[in-house]
Amino acid sequence: MPKIFQADEIAGILPPLITPLAEDESLDVAALREAARFMLRQGVHGLVVGGSSGEGFNLTIDELRLLTATVAEEMDDTRPLISGVIANSTRDAIERAKAVADLGVSALQLTPVHYIYKTDEEEMVRHFREVYDAVGIPIIVYNVVPWNYLNPKLLHRMMREEPGIIGVKQSAGDLKMLADLLNEDEPGGRIYAAIDALLYPSISLGAHGVISMLASAAPKACLELWNAVRRGDHTRALALHRKMLRLWNAIFADNRIATAKYALSLQGMPVGVCRRPTLPASPAQQEGIKAAIVALEDELAAA
Repeated sequence: MPKIFQADEIAGILPPLITPLAEDESLDVAALREAARFMLRQGVHGLVVGGSSGEGFNLTIDELRLLTATVAEEMDDTRPLISGVIANSTRDAIERAKAVADLGVSALQLTPVHYIYKTDEEEMVRHFREVYDAVGIPIIVYNVVPWNYLNPKLLHRMMREEPGIIGVKQSAGDLKMLADLLNEDEPGGRIYAAIDALLYPSISLGAHGVISMLASAAPKACLELWNAVRRGDHTRALALHRKMLRLWNAIFADNRIATAKYALSLQGMPVGVCRRPTLPASPAQQEGIKAAIVALEDELAAA
C-alpha cells in the first residue's frame, strides 16, 4: 500500500493515468500495471487514477476500486496516489470514495456534480464537506464542469473553511482564473494546473503541480518543462512549450482520450481501446500526432 502524503508533498507532475481497456472494454489489469510502471519510470512525481483522461466517468464503482488497488500495488513510498471521483450526486460520490478509502490514496480528485444543472453555492460546499466527513481523505476540487465552474472566491472560501479541502485542480481554459487562485492562495492550499495549452505560463505563475491530459500524453516533456521553469531556464521552457503545444493541438478533439492513448502507444505504453461511443484516432489524427511526437522527441534529445 502506498505511503500517505501530506498536502504540501503532493506537487509536481502528477499525470492522470489512462485506463487500458481490453477489446471487450473490460479493464486490462496486466496492461494497467505496465502503464503505471511506464509512468513511474519517466520519473513523474505521482499518479492520478480514475480521472477524465482515465475514463473515470465511465467506470463502475467496482472498476474504480480495482483500478485504484492495482495501481496502488505498483506505487512506492516516494510518490503519492490520487483517486478520481466523478459523480452526479453526493450519495454516489461517497460510495465511490468509500470504495477506495482503504487503498492508501493521499487525496481524492472530486468534481462538482455535473449533469446539466448548476448547484447552489451552499449546497456545493456541503457536497464536498459530506464526502470528506464520510471518508476522511483530503479533497482536491476538480474544477472542470463548464456550467458548474466554481469561482476563485468560493474556492478560496472552501480551502479556508473546510479542513478536508486541500486544493484545486483548475481545468478551465481561462489562465486568469488560475492566476487569481494563485494570487490569493490560502495558506496551505494547493493549486494544480490543467490548462494543457498553457502549462508553461501556469508553472511560471507558481502552480504547485500539473494534473493534465498533456502530462499523461507527454510525461517526460512535462517533467523537463517543470524543471526548466523551476531553475529559471525560460529559453528552454519556451522551446519545450512550443513543441508541447503542437502535440496538444494534434491531440485536442472530441475523442481526445483516444488521441492521447494513441500518442502514448507511440511511446511504448500499453493503452487498449476506449469505451464506446468514443472513436479511435483517425488516420489524419494519427499522422498529426506522429509528427508532433517526433518533433517533441527531437527537442528533448537536443537538450
